[in-house]
Amino acid sequence: MLDIMKKNYWIVALVFFIFFVISFLTNILGPLIPDIIKDFKVSMAMAALLPFAFFIAYGIFSIPAGIAVEKYKEKPVIVFAFVIAFAGACIFSFFPSFPVALISLFMIGSGMAMLQVVINPLLRVAGGEEYFAFNSVAGQLVFGLASFLSPQLFSYLVLNLEKYPSGKTNFVLNTLHSVVPASLPWVSLYWIFAIISLVMVLIMLPIKLPEVERNDDEKAGAWKTHVQLFKNKTVILFFIAIFAYVGTEQGVANWTSKFLSDYHGFDPRYEGADAVSLFWLLLTIGCVLGLVLLKFMDSKLVLKLFTAAAIISLTVGLSGPANVALWAFPIVGFFASVMYSVIFSLALNSLKSNHGAFSGILCSGIIGGAVVPLIIGGLGDLIGLRGGMTFLYITLGYIFSVGFWARPLINNKTISLKAEKKNG
Repeated sequence: MLDIMKKNYWIVALVFFIFFVISFLTNILGPLIPDIIKDFKVSMAMAALLPFAFFIAYGIFSIPAGIAVEKYKEKPVIVFAFVIAFAGACIFSFFPSFPVALISLFMIGSGMAMLQVVINPLLRVAGGEEYFAFNSVAGQLVFGLASFLSPQLFSYLVLNLEKYPSGKTNFVLNTLHSVVPASLPWVSLYWIFAIISLVMVLIMLPIKLPEVERNDDEKAGAWKTHVQLFKNKTVILFFIAIFAYVGTEQGVANWTSKFLSDYHGFDPRYEGADAVSLFWLLLTIGCVLGLVLLKFMDSKLVLKLFTAAAIISLTVGLSGPANVALWAFPIVGFFASVMYSVIFSLALNSLKSNHGAFSGILCSGIIGGAVVPLIIGGLGDLIGLRGGMTFLYITLGYIFSVGFWARPLINNKTISLKAEKKNG
């Protein structure tokens, strides 16, 4: 029994590390975009095709990945996901060009989509159902930590490789300096991606994962079920809500660095990267506050309050002076922190059955992260990036509306302070 517990603790640690890797690979695009525009001489709309290529993979592979897991089990899907990510990172590392970057990010995004489908049910079984809520929050904190660290690594590598002195004894920097084009120091990140993905494949091969018996709300369901659900108005409305949330999150994260550079002269490799890093850190911290508030307030009210605050923060970022904007955009992340989990829970609580298929459809809404940054980039080329980013008022406005029209069958349980006092 003790051996099983030890093994499962290792599996929980492995799942946390997978959370870390997914986040690390997913949330680095924001700091990269200004360099990609400059070095590959592309427009903002063209640069926005990069997050489009990455996140469209989520829309394509989320549901098929769920079906594949039920047929082939977790380990083959995890290994295949990291093999695909490794191949995607390698082709850009060896052949850095804009068209190859699109192919590379689509491949990496495909791998991350597969992993997202696997890890939560695996975490529930490995850590025990009684600890699943705690472990899920811990996983999100790990996810946020990686989002914070990846822009910092970007700054470190660019700073140290751009003017790399000969004779240095740092093995990692020496190795990267020998394989990365001197004019494209940020390509070093793709070498890091490739190494991480390869290490994960090697880690996974000898590991025996626990048998995962999926709950009804974790099963992918048949294609026929998905088609039926797409005829349901509630399903469509919540799909759009997830689309709007991920679009908002990625719209801010991907364009903040470029905005701060264009309008306030901040260096996208340092101040811009720091702002994006802080965005993800505050989004993670906000998750913790949101969990506390949901114990005392109805989730729809929490969603409305946080979304209104996010709209105000975005407005300050777009129209405020330089030093204020440097903080306002990251603070949008703080107030966006509760949106995904609240929308997702409201959605699942609005249907009596087919939660697994519904979850797959909701996860497909992650393609909002592909479409919204592309719209912002296109508008940015036409009317300027400030004008382009005002499109986020539409996505945030829709999220705000969810707090009014959502009709869950079960509301989140809250603690009544008055009742506590009376009982005391």
